[in-house]
Amino acid sequence: MKSFRLVNPTTIDEAVALASDPNSGRVQYLAGGQDLLTEMKEHLAEPDRVVNLKSIPGLDVIDSSSGALGVGSLATLARIESDATIRAHWTALSEAAASVASTQIRSCGTLGGNLCQRPRCVYYRIEEARCLKKGGTECFSYGGFNKYNAILGGGPSWIVHPSDLAPALVALGAEIVLRSKTGSRRMPIERFYVLPADGDVTKETALLDGEIVIQILAPKPAPGSRSTYLKFKERESYDFALSAVAASVTLENGRVREARICLGGVAPVPWRVTRAEAVLVGRTLDAAAAREAAEAALHGAEPLSQNAYKIPLTKTLVERALLALVR
Repeated sequence: MKSFRLVNPTTIDEAVALASDPNSGRVQYLAGGQDLLTEMKEHLAEPDRVVNLKSIPGLDVIDSSSGALGVGSLATLARIESDATIRAHWTALSEAAASVASTQIRSCGTLGGNLCQRPRCVYYRIEEARCLKKGGTECFSYGGFNKYNAILGGGPSWIVHPSDLAPALVALGAEIVLRSKTGSRRMPIERFYVLPADGDVTKETALLDGEIVIQILAPKPAPGSRSTYLKFKERESYDFALSAVAASVTLENGRVREARICLGGVAPVPWRVTRAEAVLVGRTLDAAAAREAAEAALHGAEPLSQNAYKIPLTKTLVERALLALVR
């Protein structure tokens, strides 16, 4: 690990000012540290200055007093998982938090860190492999080991987005609040993530240099709405999704009035499947509708040499998630 200077700001303004200070060198923000410290040990990140956001009060607040939900970026996954109000009204978010890694990591890992973590692709994580994500000229997974890589939205990089909370928040229609030296901005969280083909292939989000994730805002659930998050992984604990599904539906007179479905573990971004959502609207959510939606969700999938298993796996998860909402 390269030596660095640790700074403990007490305000957001101080933190963003540090990032724009020409004397700071390369700056990175520290939240829970579960991903950043690993990257630093492997020399994938070599900041001159690490800005510790945990020293700023108020970034860990969870508030639903207005009917909508606000969760600060420093709220731990353990708190999100155990919050009774989130579990009751924004269930997919609670279930997604509960699915992450181990009890110890959930007690340290934060909302903001989970949303902004870097890819888990084996070639990206190997220090010596200068892949496309690290400024090279080739995505080695395309013709190499790609069991865990993308089947949707891939190219020129075939990473998969590793966050569990992001698909849940997309399904819940959440927004993300960001702050930089020029002020605050907010956007739908599904616009926060950028496909490799649509921007700088070395980045996964719309974060500007020196910008901080402050909060997510999820709207008040409509009457008759319910949500869930379902994840498949190789190990029961401490593992990332081979595939995952976040689903939210609003039922009215026994029929689907609105649906939002987002896939995880299968694309470089949380992959919202509007085609599958359209299948459900106006219908009774039964086995036939769930099966048809599952087929639509994988429309256009293009597996690599070792990951075609993700297609039937994901279809099954979509069916199970949807049917769980009407049990």
